[in-house]
Amino acid sequence: MAIDEIKTNLQSKMDQSIAAFQNNLTKIRTGRANPALLDSIQVDYYGSMLPISQVANLSLLDSRTISIQPWEKGMGAKIEKAIRESDLGLNPASMGDLIRVPMPIMTEERRRELTKVVRGEGENAKVAIRNLRRDANEAVKKLVKDKLASEDEQKRSEADIQKVTDKHIGDVDRLVAAKEQDIMAV
Repeated sequence: MAIDEIKTNLQSKMDQSIAAFQNNLTKIRTGRANPALLDSIQVDYYGSMLPISQVANLSLLDSRTISIQPWEKGMGAKIEKAIRESDLGLNPASMGDLIRVPMPIMTEERRRELTKVVRGEGENAKVAIRNLRRDANEAVKKLVKDKLASEDEQKRSEADIQKVTDKHIGDVDRLVAAKEQDIMAV
């Protein structure tokens, strides 16, 4: 494996880490309704567990209410039960075929707890990025050890790897700050 391949591989893996972090952030509840909040909830559909989005239409009624329109009549009760049993603290209300999921108003204390959760997720993402940096640097050192690259190339590539790492860690910091601001907005 050449140094260019190592750098390209590193870039794509770090981009994947950022994407996974962004996906984790969408699951953290702010005061506003977001259909992505329900993505992690699985519903029993004829013996197999499926995400709610595969058995119903999800949409927003207003900024604080998610509406769920099941595709089959019998699914409403199962969807309601799955939402109630989830750890999201939501209380759905059925209105005929339509299920309304109002977002409860968050207290200041709960907002502070969620910002701590966001920071923890951010730290996990940074650790993953730093681990990728370490692996890339070790791969470059192995090339030098095997006499496939010079020490000058090693120094240059380590500097490039550090630049890529710093950029991605900055991205994580920006995402954390934006999510914290979103949570603390009343």
